[in-house]
Amino acid sequence: MDWQEHTTMLADQVTPSGSAWRDAVLHVPRQALVPAWFERDGHGWRVRRGVDDPQAWAEAAYADRSLVTRVGRLHADHATPGQTVHGRPTSSATMPGLTVRMYEHALIAPGMRVLDVGTGSGYGTGLLAHRFGADQVVSVDVDEYLVDAAAARLAAVGLRPAIYRCNALGEELPRGGYDRIVATVGMPRIPPAWIRALRTGGRVVATLADTSMIVVATKQEDGTLRGRTTWDRAGFMPAHSGGGHPDDGVDWAAAATASGICETGRYPVLDVEQAWDVQSMMALLAPGIRHRYSVDGNRRVMVMAHPDGSWARAEAWGDQSPAVRQGGPRRLWDLLDHVRDSWVRCGELPVRGASVLVAPDGRMVLRRGSWKVLVGHE
Repeated sequence: MDWQEHTTMLADQVTPSGSAWRDAVLHVPRQALVPAWFERDGHGWRVRRGVDDPQAWAEAAYADRSLVTRVGRLHADHATPGQTVHGRPTSSATMPGLTVRMYEHALIAPGMRVLDVGTGSGYGTGLLAHRFGADQVVSVDVDEYLVDAAAARLAAVGLRPAIYRCNALGEELPRGGYDRIVATVGMPRIPPAWIRALRTGGRVVATLADTSMIVVATKQEDGTLRGRTTWDRAGFMPAHSGGGHPDDGVDWAAAATASGICETGRYPVLDVEQAWDVQSMMALLAPGIRHRYSVDGNRRVMVMAHPDGSWARAEAWGDQSPAVRQGGPRRLWDLLDHVRDSWVRCGELPVRGASVLVAPDGRMVLRRGSWKVLVGHE
């Protein structure tokens, strides 16, 4: 297999001519870091092993797409050949192009110490180590197996950055004094430990959990972080404390079947997860909210549910206005209507280009014009 041909094709796709990241993409072998992965089929998630089909391995490893490497608590490395599993993806090898974009937002320069939060397959860590030197790179992940596997696979290709098991949601970060902290997991907020580990003038780049918002913020002399949300978009699996992602914490069965007063909706049924700015606003206003959308012939159904027991269900046939039912302590469809009213009135939602202020204790405020929201608080 001519792996170099494939790395060249990937580099052509994700690094424009003259990009400082091109050499790293050309020389870090992604296939060596993702020997097995899951692909969705009609029955669930089916494991694929590179050694069983080298051509499929090359096509998957060098496509600019994320590869699911763990479903629930089962890593693809531990699945039996041809095994199909069910559940929620809990780890992946991030899209190479997105990984590079996150690092570009960080404005990393030679000589800087970089913390990579969310080791995963180790591919992003490898890009950093190749470009800036392994001694300048520290990577952390909450999953001990991922840490050990990534370290061994990177070492096999000549890269030996420091990689630690660490719960980045709450634990102190190893070997502090970083110039840059870049996260490829969704964070509910910027933990105080990150601010303590960052040098004055250092920069954090992270996405907010369940949103597509990228926060770029710089540590000030007073210990705060100040910055903005970018006009770019990104989405990552939410960070967790260990083992595997917790359940949604919502009662989907009740949300799908509960009765309530039927109202006629003013807006069409929406696949919220594909309307990224709307999804981001809903996650900020009701942290923990979850969405499901389905199409069955001429019938479209959208369900929202929240761990506090709130739910909303909207059904529409063809071009008819949706029939809406909702219940629980808060009216989720009304909240969605409020967000869409703002979108229609203003022409956009304020999640892009908002100013960011993070206090040393982790309290975060986003603000744009008259809009203001606290992150990590309800």
